[in-house]
Amino acid sequence: MKRRRVKITGLGPVTPAGCGRVDFWRGILESRSYVRELQALAKYKSGDFVGAEVDDAAITDIVIALEADKLPRHTQFAIAGAELALRDAGLSLASVRDLDPLVIAGASLMDFGVMNKVMDRIAKTGPDFGVPSAVFSSSVSAISGSIAERIGGRTQTMALQSACCSGLDAIGHAANRIAAGEVEIAICGGTEAPLYFHPMLELRMAGLAPATAELPGRMCRPFDQWRTTGVIGEGACLMVLEPEDSPRPAHAYIDGYAYATDPVGRPLEGLAEAIRLALANAGRRLSEIECINAWGPGHKLVDRAEAQVLYATFGAALADIPVVSIKGAIGNPLGAAGAIQVGAAALAIADEMIPPTVNWQFPDPDCPLNLSAKARAVSHHVTLVNSHGLSGTNACLVLSN
Repeated sequence: MKRRRVKITGLGPVTPAGCGRVDFWRGILESRSYVRELQALAKYKSGDFVGAEVDDAAITDIVIALEADKLPRHTQFAIAGAELALRDAGLSLASVRDLDPLVIAGASLMDFGVMNKVMDRIAKTGPDFGVPSAVFSSSVSAISGSIAERIGGRTQTMALQSACCSGLDAIGHAANRIAAGEVEIAICGGTEAPLYFHPMLELRMAGLAPATAELPGRMCRPFDQWRTTGVIGEGACLMVLEPEDSPRPAHAYIDGYAYATDPVGRPLEGLAEAIRLALANAGRRLSEIECINAWGPGHKLVDRAEAQVLYATFGAALADIPVVSIKGAIGNPLGAAGAIQVGAAALAIADEMIPPTVNWQFPDPDCPLNLSAKARAVSHHVTLVNSHGLSGTNACLVLSN
């Protein structure tokens, strides 16, 4: 059977830069960081924490209307993202009920908000006051199940947990199912809500989050010579995927997807293989890539490794390919990051604009990339989206118009 082209017909970003397609795109085009000191963690008296938070008011009407406010935060984000994506496509949860939709949600972590509450409760009142339901509600598998529950009827659900590649992997797997003719509509993407004492304490101890809150808006500096480590964010991006003959217009088409794992002791080497396989899956040459939405978390070693992979892959042509990392603006929302990148890349193609790499100021000779701290009006038709997880996972998506 001939593989069908797959298009993105609805986008539901839930991010610190804005929620919903219009507000997100407006916010991500601004040359500003949404990273702030996390005041809620000051009570733990374990030093300062910074992160990029979602404005709860932006999704309150959706969450309350769907009676989802009692659910874990990562699930609230996902439900809001699904609702926003369906609205953007001119659909609703009820209208897809008879279409047997596929629902795939990815996240890197369980919802630590639930687990933190349970641990605090037990510490104060004793082990008899544990909450058995926390085991289920905090899990990654509960996210897609909660979306499916609100759709009702018959759905196919899947949960993906592949470190920070989870959201992009969810989109790639959903696209493959549609391309193969197995489903007619998919709601997919990633979500993450890690801005709690645990795991933020552990992430800071591991050198993956800043040890100070001094100038938080300048903390995350992707590919900048003076970058140190990344900043953790939260959020989600869910999207609606359909085959090319759907009556709804496309924001962009998903041409190819692939994933690969780093060999032991060789960080990001698997990214080169993921790029090669994604291009092969898309039936495209390296020379056709006109923009790269990079992983670029602002980490000293990870950014350099990704830049070196890109240079080894594209050679001298890399200097002419615009590259962007959006993490200077929204931090790294772990398993949601790749999905948010896909949303940004799709809108960039449609609007002929490339978002800024916020806080990039001093070029690093080890990162010879075509970057800009300001939004660029650039007509481009094919974009490569990169994602990477510290467990050695890598995933890439090729988008076009």
